[in-house]
Amino acid sequence: MKIIDIVAIYLIVLNLTGLAVMGIDKSRARKHRWRIPEKTLFLVSILGGSIGTWAGMYLFRHKTKHWYFVVGMPAILIIQAVVTMLIFRA
Repeated sequence: MKIIDIVAIYLIVLNLTGLAVMGIDKSRARKHRWRIPEKTLFLVSILGGSIGTWAGMYLFRHKTKHWYFVVGMPAILIIQAVVTMLIFRA
């Protein structure tokens, strides 16, 4: 298995995880149950799940009133895209 395949699988899993944690947290919020900490949501995004968490924000209408999510999630995605372009450009 090539390194690019491993990275692709990693990113797919992390983005699905990001989407899932946003959905789970929204469900728990509606039921007034224990919530997933915001730092965990950001950690999933920083580790490579930024597309999934950002999509989950709008798919589940979750955390869209918090400026640090509305600004932070796209910022993480942009930074990851720039770093990726710089790595593969070299």
